[in-house]
Amino acid sequence: MAETTGGTGATERVADVLLLFTDGPPTLGVTRVARELDLSKAVVHRILQSLTGRGLIAYDPVSREYRLGPAAAALGGRALRDSDLRSAALPQLVDLRDRLRETATVSAKVHGGRVYLDQVVGTHEITMSVELGRRFPLHAGSSGKCMLAFAPADEIDAVLAGALPSLTAATLTEPDVLHAELDRIRERGYAASAGERQADAGSVAAPVFGPSGDVVGAVSVCGPRFRVTDEFVAATAPEVVAAAARVSARLADRAPARPPRTPARSAAPAAAGRTS
Repeated sequence: MAETTGGTGATERVADVLLLFTDGPPTLGVTRVARELDLSKAVVHRILQSLTGRGLIAYDPVSREYRLGPAAAALGGRALRDSDLRSAALPQLVDLRDRLRETATVSAKVHGGRVYLDQVVGTHEITMSVELGRRFPLHAGSSGKCMLAFAPADEIDAVLAGALPSLTAATLTEPDVLHAELDRIRERGYAASAGERQADAGSVAAPVFGPSGDVVGAVSVCGPRFRVTDEFVAATAPEVVAAAARVSARLADRAPARPPRTPARSAAPAAAGRTS
């Protein structure tokens, strides 16, 4: 089993157990957690007991399974309140929703995928909403694909070489097909999806970059597929790209100023007065 020793390995195992609860069903048993993470049941049981004692995980004696606890909800709530990406994006989401009448979202890139941070639901009678806080893979849907397209090359290679689960019948799961799609996304600056993450839903998304230039998230507009047509995507994409660029600029403005670099002290004057 893939169990490392030392403090770093133990910390990573605890983090992996917690993150597992963001992806799948609301409750998990020891056996499934052990199988998913390739850990022994004894190790998983000790981790879950420790997390339960701190309120991050809760135990259900009826199902004999575990779920996220109130302390995890408090952490998530604090993370959302303090998220620079979420607060920088919110005015742009409201503006997109008001002008396009479709749901506007912001997602953050996280380890192993991405999560929705916020949404402003559309004004149509039939509209779309997303699940905040749940981790989704980067290869499925417009938000994930545009983050992946602008990620470092080694990260792209790692994702395409790993598991590419099919979330719907339209999910792209062939590495060569995905690679070509990522090339197109980089060329045009945005990604589109027609039922790739959620059947009967369509979306268009553009990447958001942090102050260092790394992709950190995405802004998207989404709705039912019968409204998110090719024509809608073509007309909407420039607005989504512009909104994402404004969010990137806002993040850059909020970044702490870097201290000026101290010029390297020249050794030449001192050397000139020396004799050998």
